[in-house]
Amino acid sequence: MKLNKQYLLGFIGGAFLAVAAVGAQESKPNLIESMTVASQGGVVNVKLTFSQALTKVPLGFAVAKPARIAVDFPNTSNGLGKNSQTYNEGELRSVNVIEADGRTRLVLNLNQAMTYESAIDGNSLVLTLARSAKEGVAPLVEHFSETRAFQSSNSIRDIAFRRGKDGEARISVDLSDPNAGIDIRQQGQNLIVDFVKVTVPETLRKRLDVTDFATPVVSVSTTQQGANTRMTISPRGLWEHNAYQSDNQFVIEVKPVIENPNKLVQGSRGGYQGEKLSLNFQNVEVRRLLQVIGEFTGMNMVVSDSVGGAITLILKDVPWDQALDIILQQKGLDMRKNGNVILIAPRDEIATKEKLDFESKVQISDLEPLRTESFQMNYIKGADVQKLLVDPKQTLLSKRGSALLDDRSNILFVKDAPSRLDDVRDMIAKVDVPVRQVMIEARIVEAGDSFAKNLGVRFGYHDQTPSGKNKVNVAGGGSLTDTGFHTGQIATNPPWTESLSVNMPAKPRAGTPGVLSMILFGSSKTNFLNAEISALEADGKGKVVSSPRVMTANQVEALIEQGVEIPYQQATSAGATSVSFRKANLSLKVKPQITPDGRVTMTLDVNKDTPNESLNTGGNGVAIDTKHVKTEVLVENGGTVVIGGIYTQKTAQNTQRVPFFGDLPYVGWLFKNREWIDDKTELLVFITPRIVAEGLSVR
Repeated sequence: MKLNKQYLLGFIGGAFLAVAAVGAQESKPNLIESMTVASQGGVVNVKLTFSQALTKVPLGFAVAKPARIAVDFPNTSNGLGKNSQTYNEGELRSVNVIEADGRTRLVLNLNQAMTYESAIDGNSLVLTLARSAKEGVAPLVEHFSETRAFQSSNSIRDIAFRRGKDGEARISVDLSDPNAGIDIRQQGQNLIVDFVKVTVPETLRKRLDVTDFATPVVSVSTTQQGANTRMTISPRGLWEHNAYQSDNQFVIEVKPVIENPNKLVQGSRGGYQGEKLSLNFQNVEVRRLLQVIGEFTGMNMVVSDSVGGAITLILKDVPWDQALDIILQQKGLDMRKNGNVILIAPRDEIATKEKLDFESKVQISDLEPLRTESFQMNYIKGADVQKLLVDPKQTLLSKRGSALLDDRSNILFVKDAPSRLDDVRDMIAKVDVPVRQVMIEARIVEAGDSFAKNLGVRFGYHDQTPSGKNKVNVAGGGSLTDTGFHTGQIATNPPWTESLSVNMPAKPRAGTPGVLSMILFGSSKTNFLNAEISALEADGKGKVVSSPRVMTANQVEALIEQGVEIPYQQATSAGATSVSFRKANLSLKVKPQITPDGRVTMTLDVNKDTPNESLNTGGNGVAIDTKHVKTEVLVENGGTVVIGGIYTQKTAQNTQRVPFFGDLPYVGWLFKNREWIDDKTELLVFITPRIVAEGLSVR
């Protein structure tokens, strides 16, 4: 079962999307038939009548800010015919009834925090509301989930802290059993989470300092208190929390809230977030209506004497900040909020007052005495800060302010009004920080896979039968020189290659082919048949890896290169020649930028040039094989990304043959030379950035 609860200042019962239901559900659906409210002596009794008697007291919880009591009824429907009703009985203002997925939640909206007791009376449930025993002490406990009776030896297996993408703190607790009881409450500025009847190992009983995560949470402490485990979360500033559970994983999030002094209700949600109210007034004075809203919200209001008039207003279940905004717009009023005090006056009056305030501040700044303060620059050049301060396009210093720099000590002396010195101090504290560094590693991988097969044949026939009477003798060979030698016309023995009738051996691009030769001759050794088969099959694989690495500061361009410079001659304008050089280098040029979420954006320029001596340029120099990638990528810290790749494949099948004879069936292969080629090459460029942690060295 998944539980998802969120408590915001704008909490309203009608916004509940998830209803907690713990325990066994009733066999048949139940129905809320009626509800009555009565108050006596500060005690409020709420009586609910059901179609069936309840088997057990339903679970509920109380919230102090705003003051509410919520009771959950599983397997129950709302039969009242309406979802909200206003009572104004004692401290009970209104009641909301929300039904979702066969479950019903009863929300009691109170003027102040109260305790409650539940009792079953036949088919009815009686809720007795009373003030707390101690004035001002409110039940702040949120029963996130109730423990089961048979669960008594649950334990916490792990505690993890992470920073969310929006800057929120996320504390994850791994439980041994998902049915463990969990209570959440706010105690002062801290958030207390109690795990009922849950133990925690000694290794997890410690205080975690999480200030460096830049979240609202400063520390998380986990201790064992009797049979329970208590987790104390210490946030700072304005924050709100959200808790949910998925199986054995309990997660509580603490989100920062940016304070808006002009916003009536603080929170991260947009729009109107105030508590809902209903207003029905006919021709009521505006001042009286503002008083009602002030009493409802508990806000301090100061209404100008110039505010007057009457208004007719009918609003139902409208957030109070929206209702106030409607009233101000209708009567031409405006407001200014300072802490818990709201000033309401006509727009012109507020604008005039603010104008006078601003003019007085300007006059005071012109008469305020000046003060000189020195600032020691640690990581940034003082000249850069001085340039920012004296830049006429910015107004950080007043017109009477000045900045003087001592280059030797890198100390900046600023003379200005105390208020402007505070601004300078805050600015220097933000810019004079150590620059984070990034190690960038590039891997250029060139892989090749080659295959070649060659097949060729050489053969010849010779007849050296002596000449006789009345006989026709044949002398054959690969050339006239060979034939003339056999007939005695030429005395010189020709080379062996000229004695073959067909000379088409295998000619591979590299390597030496294998040869199989055979000679057939008669018993008189006058007739010869020579045959030679040559073949070669070559299969090769290779890989070249280049890995340039460079470390640089954040947002600072870096370059590393290695290679040779090849000289070549070129003509000048005067007609003479000069020697120039061209680089054939392996280079990496990069400019990293660390993002707020810990990733790295890089502008990359990777180049790999190699001289190609095998390519014939006709004596005009040396050819250069170029591989170049220029791009911009976003990579996780420590992650690897492929920024480019080139894949080439060359296939060829070449055949050389003797016309006619090479096309003859079966014997045609004796008159052919064949070659098969299949070459594959692939180039890949990998980039891996690593943010160097402070206090660590990179080797």
